[in-house]
Amino acid sequence: MEWLVHVRIKPPHTASADEIAQRTRIETERAEAMSREGHLVRVWRIPGEWANWGLWSAGDATELHALLSTLPLYKWADVTVHPLAQHPIDPVALRAASEAASDRGPAER
Repeated sequence: MEWLVHVRIKPPHTASADEIAQRTRIETERAEAMSREGHLVRVWRIPGEWANWGLWSAGDATELHALLSTLPLYKWADVTVHPLAQHPIDPVALRAASEAASDRGPAER
């Protein structure tokens, strides 16, 4: 299942610059690992803010929560999750279906 996740980071005023830098470095490493595992599919930053939108893949909400909560910045994050469902006129799905049909010969159609 895919999830659209909005994350806004709000570190506490008591966090030192060193702690923020260390958590950010480890966060990047963890996000790269989750990307390789297929969980973090895409991510977009929001210019001018410490925030992003991410497309995540997880079997259910419990698995997604477990993944997100492993991120070092999670405890400073305001997270909003939107579950996604397939849309019948999704351009990517329609293109894939069209390409699959064109790959088959006339006799197979």
